[in-house]
Amino acid sequence: MSSVADTINSMKSKFNASAAAGLDLVFQFNIEDGENYALIVKDGTCDVQQGDNANANVTLIMDSATLAGIASGETDGMQAFMGGKLRAEGDMMLAMKLAELFPV
Repeated sequence: MSSVADTINSMKSKFNASAAAGLDLVFQFNIEDGENYALIVKDGTCDVQQGDNANANVTLIMDSATLAGIASGETDGMQAFMGGKLRAEGDMMLAMKLAELFPV
């Protein structure tokens, strides 16, 4: 099992900069059994920040196994949400944008 940091960094490596042109968003990942991270997407760039970001547009709450499954493509994010393994607070539509910004 990889760490939360490894999973977040694998997402960053798949970042689709062209899909992020003109965006200024913060995706907060609150991991119930690990560290929290924020992905800051701004004008075609992506930065990783450990901990909590007070400016998060959407906060996704899950465990590390769910995060790893979604990041690898083994778990469908919508199914995880419907099954209660993933909760979202804030702008729910931005959660849908993750698949475009970080394609599997």
